[in-house]
Amino acid sequence: MPPRRRTQFTQEHIDQQLQQIHLLDPASSSENLEQLGPIIRQIHANRQQEAYLRTVQALIDSKDAEIEKICSENYQDFISSVSTLFTVKSYTDKMKESIASLDDSVAKIGGGLVEKKRALLQTKKTAANMDEAIDTLQACLRVLDVVDRVGEMVKAGRYWSALRSLEDIQNMPSTSLSQTAFFQHLLSSLPSLRSQIKDAVTASMKQWLLEIRNNSTEVGRLAVESMETRTRRWRSKREKDPLLRMSRVGSAVELITYEKTEFNVLNNEKLQVDFKPLFECIHIYTSLDSLNDLQRSYQADRKACRGCVLPPLVHSQADCQAQSDLILPTPLRLASLPALTQEISGFFIVESHVLETTGTFRSQKDVEELWDALVGRLSSAIEEALHREQDPEAFLRVKESLLSFIMTLESLDNLLIKHISEAVGQRLVGTSTLTQIAQIITNLEHFQAACAELQRSLTNLRSSQRGGIIRLNATSSFQTTLSRSLGRIAGLISSKLDQFFELSEYDWTPKSRETSPSMYLYELVNWLTTVVDSLVIKESYKDEAYKGALTYIADCLMNFLGGRDIPMLNENAISNILIDVDFLEDELKRIGRGHLASVFTELRLTASIPLNNTVQEYLVSGNRQSSYAVVKAKRLQALLDKLAKYGSQLRDAASREQAEKRRKEADAVGRIFPGENR
Repeated sequence: MPPRRRTQFTQEHIDQQLQQIHLLDPASSSENLEQLGPIIRQIHANRQQEAYLRTVQALIDSKDAEIEKICSENYQDFISSVSTLFTVKSYTDKMKESIASLDDSVAKIGGGLVEKKRALLQTKKTAANMDEAIDTLQACLRVLDVVDRVGEMVKAGRYWSALRSLEDIQNMPSTSLSQTAFFQHLLSSLPSLRSQIKDAVTASMKQWLLEIRNNSTEVGRLAVESMETRTRRWRSKREKDPLLRMSRVGSAVELITYEKTEFNVLNNEKLQVDFKPLFECIHIYTSLDSLNDLQRSYQADRKACRGCVLPPLVHSQADCQAQSDLILPTPLRLASLPALTQEISGFFIVESHVLETTGTFRSQKDVEELWDALVGRLSSAIEEALHREQDPEAFLRVKESLLSFIMTLESLDNLLIKHISEAVGQRLVGTSTLTQIAQIITNLEHFQAACAELQRSLTNLRSSQRGGIIRLNATSSFQTTLSRSLGRIAGLISSKLDQFFELSEYDWTPKSRETSPSMYLYELVNWLTTVVDSLVIKESYKDEAYKGALTYIADCLMNFLGGRDIPMLNENAISNILIDVDFLEDELKRIGRGHLASVFTELRLTASIPLNNTVQEYLVSGNRQSSYAVVKAKRLQALLDKLAKYGSQLRDAASREQAEKRRKEADAVGRIFPGENR
């Protein structure tokens, strides 16, 4: 067997192997030493280690020679670059030293500037604090000036302006002044200042009450004189005109004849009663939420004044306490009766004006109690005095005094009509708030009750020789105004209901029938029940308001079916309307007013005729009068016309045939003789 020839490694062979293991590959990022294994194993297998090492060493020497050659060619450039770098380094070091020196200089200069800046900021802060202090002091001076002017306003009787000034102080916007102890102390003193205003206006009203008490007799005297002048004038006119002999003073004829010459007993050439102190006091007490205190004080004062008019007729401990301010002697002297009746007249003329001009401030019930007590005590005192009297002339003088007294108070009837009832009626026109109208209704009821009491008392005082029962025209006037008020409530509710119906969005030709009511009705019922139930009026008036609203709803729904606004509709739309009616009736039962469901009777019967195909039954006169008496032929005809118009626009034969049937039924209903059920 010939010997195996050993492999000889050349320069190219070694380079190729080294390239394979990436030792010489410049693009390789890692050494793949795992490939050395097979090469070394082959070298050892062939026992050529020495030869391979020599070849590798020769390769190394060759590469070193190449490197030296390259370095020798670029040596001067390298040396030059190094020299340049040292020069740059020296310049850099000098620049660093210059920068350090400059930084120290800037730091020294900047430190001085910082100190000056800090001092400047401190100065500005001090100046700002001084400005704020000056502003605060000026604000304090302005507030103190306002407080000082409050005292001047109170002295000048400008109580409302003074109170408003205090409110302006309390409601000042938040400023630096608001946080000062001075301002907090000032706020704590406001209640005391309000009390001073309250005391001052109270004193003003007390002085006014004293003047009113002193002027009551004069007011009554002027009223009696005015009535006597009026009586004489009318008597003279009656004597000249026989047609007027049956008309007495206070009649409609007399009022119309002399309506332009009415005498105002509270404002005339001889006497002017100024109610401004009372009105101002009411205004101030209302602003201070203390009106109840003023009402009690005023009521107590007027009761005490009432007690000063007549001598006491004490029957119980309570009467004794209520009449402790009596100053006139007892028994009653008949000679003082004219003055007493004049003072009583003046008292109640003033009270009637207070009732008219102050809203709910004066208690109608309290005035009625004062009147009843005065009339009762006056009657008893006169009766007791007449029992001891023997002079017939005295009886005549008493009669004349009482007649003048009665006729003067009867003239208050005209005052009630013109200045209260008619004024309330005018106020109704501009009132659009239901709660205000409800209050007006309550006030009118009180006036009606007062008229009834006044009629009874005047009738009891009237001489038996004249006879007859006194009837006040104001009673019917108040009833008329009350009816107008209830009508105004119905009108406002109807106006709101119109807004709901604008949101109804009915589909008048639906393809199917609904199973639930229209959504707008839920909100409508909720609003209606909330508003009507919140009104502070009698239940009968609430029932009337509900009935008016439901009647309006029924009319609107009926107008949808039989009016001109909807050109056509189908049976499904009619059924949906009845679903809404069912819902409304259920709601009425829920709130305990199921008896009002009768307002939907016409709507139900009219809708049921086409839905149940009972037109022919309706055309029979007997059936029409017995079962369909509330159905109006004109509305039914319009409903049938709308159904016919809808069906005529459909393409299928059955619908057109049904439309023709409806048209003929409408014609037949239209031929019902004029006037029947229209």
